[in-house]
Amino acid sequence: MKNLISLILAVIVVGSSFAQQQGILNNADSKHVKLKSVNLGDCKWTDGFWADKFKVAEETMIPYMRSLLTGDTGHALNNFKIAAGEKEGAHKGMHWHDGDFYKFMEAIMYVYAQNGDQKLLAELDGYIATIAKAQREDGYLQTQTQLRDNVDRYENRKYHEMYNTGHLLTSACIHYRVTGKRNFLDIATKHADLLYTQFMPDNKLMGRFGFNQTQIMGLVELYRTTKEVKYLNLAEQFINNRGKYKVTEVSTTVGYPIGDMVQERTPLRKSSEAVGHAVLALYYYAGAADVAAETGEKAIVDALDRLWLNVTNEKMYVTGAVGQTHYGASTNRDKIEEGFIDKYMMPNTTAYNETCANICNSMFSYRMLGLHGESKYADIMELVLYNSGLSGINIKGDRYYYANPLRTVKGSRDYAKMNTEYPIRQKYLDCFCCPPNLVRTVAKSAGWAYSLSENGLAVNLYGGNQLSTKLLDGSKIQLKQETQYPWEGAVKLTVEKCKKSAFDMMFRIPAWAKGTTITINGKPAEVAIISGEFAVVNRKWKKGDVVTIDMPMEVTFVEGHARIEEVRNQVAVKRGPVVYCVESADLPKGTKILDVYIKGNLKNLKPTYDANLLGGVSTISGDLLLRENTNTQEMYNTVQKPEWKSVKANLIPYYTWSNRNNGKEAEMTVFMPVVWE
Repeated sequence: MKNLISLILAVIVVGSSFAQQQGILNNADSKHVKLKSVNLGDCKWTDGFWADKFKVAEETMIPYMRSLLTGDTGHALNNFKIAAGEKEGAHKGMHWHDGDFYKFMEAIMYVYAQNGDQKLLAELDGYIATIAKAQREDGYLQTQTQLRDNVDRYENRKYHEMYNTGHLLTSACIHYRVTGKRNFLDIATKHADLLYTQFMPDNKLMGRFGFNQTQIMGLVELYRTTKEVKYLNLAEQFINNRGKYKVTEVSTTVGYPIGDMVQERTPLRKSSEAVGHAVLALYYYAGAADVAAETGEKAIVDALDRLWLNVTNEKMYVTGAVGQTHYGASTNRDKIEEGFIDKYMMPNTTAYNETCANICNSMFSYRMLGLHGESKYADIMELVLYNSGLSGINIKGDRYYYANPLRTVKGSRDYAKMNTEYPIRQKYLDCFCCPPNLVRTVAKSAGWAYSLSENGLAVNLYGGNQLSTKLLDGSKIQLKQETQYPWEGAVKLTVEKCKKSAFDMMFRIPAWAKGTTITINGKPAEVAIISGEFAVVNRKWKKGDVVTIDMPMEVTFVEGHARIEEVRNQVAVKRGPVVYCVESADLPKGTKILDVYIKGNLKNLKPTYDANLLGGVSTISGDLLLRENTNTQEMYNTVQKPEWKSVKANLIPYYTWSNRNNGKEAEMTVFMPVVWE
């Protein structure tokens, strides 16, 4: 009996030591997750596209953001210092500015996990010390209310306390995972304990409060980190409260839209349509996926499946962007902002596509990838990363877009009347939620590249990297990935260390990569290779094995669904995961973007890599058509046979647009009317 107990204890100890507890998501012990996170820092970008982007994040994005948020421009750190009694002054910035600072701190943590720079750790300790002093004795921590005499705690959801809370909890958990230090985690648990006493009781007023749902993700991560089940219970409570109470304006909702805007008209388990504010919705869905990963509740998973299909098949742009409009109405005719409207209503020039929403789309898909283990979710992650995510920042890393339209036309919009839409990227955004969200995504992208399966490893994203981690059975594995993806479709993976027994390697075959081949040590892999699925190779791998994946990088035309009226008889150009656009900088001087047509002949389009252009990109060159006899003075005109002028032009990756206009508004379009040949 004594030996049996010893054996059981040994298994428990060994099993827990094998678990990857330092991932972006600490889902090592999540029973309902099929693909689990690798530890932060186990995968490092070494060369190519993402290595270059990470270097920009490390050397420019974060230092520039530091200069904004720790100084008088962004004022975020000042708010904490004032609340801590370290500085005199008043709160400045949006109500959600605390959360923006937590995201900035999180970005630093991901960089520290890669480079181990102790100066970054010391910097974080300084911020954490100030935040600890700002926190009230009972755990409350919200500078936007603490520094206002006329605002009470949890008085009105427009003050975004739940949003700030979620980012506090998430950032603190990541900090603990990459440093092992509890100074930030202790702040988070103290705050979450207060939250539990406030929101766990069944209370109608508080039940409608938690509308900006980052706190659900944060609470689940806190549960995973501390193993304290009450945090998971509270996360589920926030899900249960949505749609539970009659939608009317009460004291805690005054001044902010209600109903579909904040996903409170329909209970999550009955939902089938993404509605309202796109960021609020997708954070909510991501949090629900985290809860389902722990509870395994089928009703939640089924709802998330329906919502994911609704977003990606009926309300998502070709760039992976979401949130079609700045102002509008839901299908239930609730007033909404920055969000989803009816399916297939996809304007180009007025497309809102908030950078945060696009990133949230990839975050939601990352969690669905874990739940289902299907490669289609990684396809969406990748689509966002290469297109509507990166378009939110310039190549240099110090200018930002909040909204990401698919077409810009000079004079078509009055930017003076807008507060988040601009003709050029901005040095600073008063509403600063998007920049740190994007920077932390670039900084953590290596953590998305691989996942751990039950008997092996999944390759989710391609890029030059080095992986050194452990499989779920505790065996060590080291891989080297070499590729010029996304500009070339060839990927070489070399096994540098692995166990002797057989295990799976799962290689994502993107949905666009029809005709992909896989060889092992020069011989065909002899496994099913289906675009849009993982190709699973099970074998006794050995040191020195070389896997070569060759994905055809053909230039393709993409047309929209027949019900997307604005792009009827138009096409976008795509090559691999990258969506292209044509910009005025590549057209004859004075050309109007609305006069640009494309020849419907793929043989006319040729890709060429240019290391000196826009940080190093593949452009697509070909003949475009300029319509010469247009009359734009009248709203409707009698039309004759068009007259065309053929011009040579380059198409550039969409994410790189507006980098060559020297501070002036550029014209650009993704979709172009097509003249079929």
